[in-house]
Amino acid sequence: MHVRKPTIGLAAVLTVTFSLMGGQAVAAPSTAAPSEVADSAVAARVFTYDASGSAEFKSAVDRGAAIWNESVDAVELRPVAAGQRANIRVLADNGWPRALPTTLGNGTVYIGRQAVDQGYNTIRISSHELGHILGLPDRKPGPCSSLMSGSTAGTACTNPYPDTVEKAEVEDNFSSALAGTGGAARSGAMIVD
Repeated sequence: MHVRKPTIGLAAVLTVTFSLMGGQAVAAPSTAAPSEVADSAVAARVFTYDASGSAEFKSAVDRGAAIWNESVDAVELRPVAAGQRANIRVLADNGWPRALPTTLGNGTVYIGRQAVDQGYNTIRISSHELGHILGLPDRKPGPCSSLMSGSTAGTACTNPYPDTVEKAEVEDNFSSALAGTGGAARSGAMIVD
């Protein structure tokens, strides 16, 4: 399991952001250790996903989300609670896998049966398409070690894990978004594969 490590810089950004927004930053009680204050002040950005429309791929979607949770600190993907609206909707269909990001951490993922029927790994597909929602582009052609190489790695590739560059890019996307310096997903652009 990947341990979430807050940064002092992020805490400073939050403090400045709250003060600029007219909010009030509250100091922690003097009995709290500095690391405890940082842990409570800096948490992963939580996005929910609804896999109820992913049919036979629900367990692969859950595993793909868990892989991202293990791999990065800046974002956490959780199943949506009953009665809530999800940030990410995951659907199964008969086409090719694709993602339609709307904003960073939001959009729709399609787990297409066409790729599964051709022999591509369902967990890799799920993790790859969630990577698009987290702001990553395709990296084609690419090796199996690159999650975002997608189908160019071939049907024998079952690696569902992002590489170090992909992890760092997601961390940067969400750090930049929190700081207001970028990190936006390509809004409205369908990403196939």
